[in-house]
Amino acid sequence: MVDVLLPSGRCEAVSMPPGSTVSDLEAAARRALGLQGRLRLAASDGQLLPRGQQLSSEDQVTAIAQPVYVQTTGAAVACFCGGGNSVVTWGDRGSGGDCDKVQKQLRNISEIQACADGSFAAIRADGTVVTWGDSDVVSSAKKVADQLTQIQKIQANGMAFAGIREDGSVVTWGSSWLGADSRQVREQLRDVQQVQANEYAFAAIRADGTVVTWAHEAGRERGGDSSGVQDQLHDVRSIQKNKWAFAALRADGSVVTWGDTAGGGNSSAVQDQLRNVTQIQATREAFAAICADGELVTWGKNSGDSPPPKLQKVVQVQATAKAFAAIMADGSVAAWGDRLFGGDCSAVQDQLFNVQYIQATTYDMHAAFAAIRADGRVVTWGHENYGGDSSGVQGQLKDVRAIQSTRSAFAAIRSDGRVVTWGDKESGGDSSAVQDLLANVTQVQSTAYSFVAILSDGSVVSWGRKTKGGDSSKVQELLAEM
Repeated sequence: MVDVLLPSGRCEAVSMPPGSTVSDLEAAARRALGLQGRLRLAASDGQLLPRGQQLSSEDQVTAIAQPVYVQTTGAAVACFCGGGNSVVTWGDRGSGGDCDKVQKQLRNISEIQACADGSFAAIRADGTVVTWGDSDVVSSAKKVADQLTQIQKIQANGMAFAGIREDGSVVTWGSSWLGADSRQVREQLRDVQQVQANEYAFAAIRADGTVVTWAHEAGRERGGDSSGVQDQLHDVRSIQKNKWAFAALRADGSVVTWGDTAGGGNSSAVQDQLRNVTQIQATREAFAAICADGELVTWGKNSGDSPPPKLQKVVQVQATAKAFAAIMADGSVAAWGDRLFGGDCSAVQDQLFNVQYIQATTYDMHAAFAAIRADGRVVTWGHENYGGDSSGVQGQLKDVRAIQSTRSAFAAIRSDGRVVTWGDKESGGDSSAVQDLLANVTQVQSTAYSFVAILSDGSVVSWGRKTKGGDSSKVQELLAEM
């Protein structure tokens, strides 16, 4: 018998046959303790036991739960255990799929953030940062290496990072064209609590509720220059972004916008309606705000200037690039915008009742929505090749509890831990090659082209476009030892 202790004090005696290894005990302890995810065992001195080591019947070990985390760029995946000493990557090498050059530095990782277009930044327990992926972003990180200390949080856009330090200052690196050069506002970046980023610009909220923005010259009119509304940017609690504009929500429920005027940066036409706002959602070039009384207010291009009439008691809004879908308090749904992006749900309107959640595909050319009802069934609409047609798997879409999306496919997790996929086959809509492995799935993450499933035992399964994160077969041994 081996006594397995949890940090909480719970102890379980686990019977193991002669010749068992630490790896065998980890699996047995997970079952005995009813734990999900990775489990590592430590000796009485606190040292982790090698998984291949044979056990002694007199051993007493401590079980340390290590949740598995996945972060993705548009074409690569990074997987790590909380507090772990390794990161496993796969997918497009130039987009972050190869971390070999920095693997020795990837110790005691607490968090990883990603630039969508191809770089990762890992925060270590001591507050230092390790960057890999796009060569220009990595080169930029080296230039500010002495500043990448005491980092608490990181925000990113396509090719630039902004790290908030313990003292509230901000360090930026990556593409200067996309906002990585913050020198002009460095003295203003003090007591920063949050940072938001759109495609070209960054916006930081300070402890006093004021906002600091910056961008390259090309991005000043796309959110980097807030001087026209600076006197209104106080008591700000959160900021939403679309492609080229920002919308700040203030403590009194009012909204301040700036950036591309046609694409959501000018809300003057609806300003008197933007009162007691509780949340804001965005398409590529529009915003939708939900007020406390459930009224919906929209502005911007495409879907922003064409909402359905008299939408009331709205509780949730989801968006594709050019369409919105709103859930009302009674569980009904309204959609508007470009029909090729899910803006027309009339064909399935009679099925849209008791809806609890809506997910959307993310492609800029066409897209679709998928709604989960209270009974666990799923209703889809939008472009049929981008997730809008689920008729081929509708019989399997039952007891669904969550849905994830790539740019043109969906993956639904059922209550029994199975996964159902549909949409563009090359972007994860076809999971037949790994379907036998997709059991006891607890969560699914995605790149633009592939899905990654984490199972209850902490193992990882991926599918979709092989070169964009869909093939993890070559790193399965590394994942097992992570």
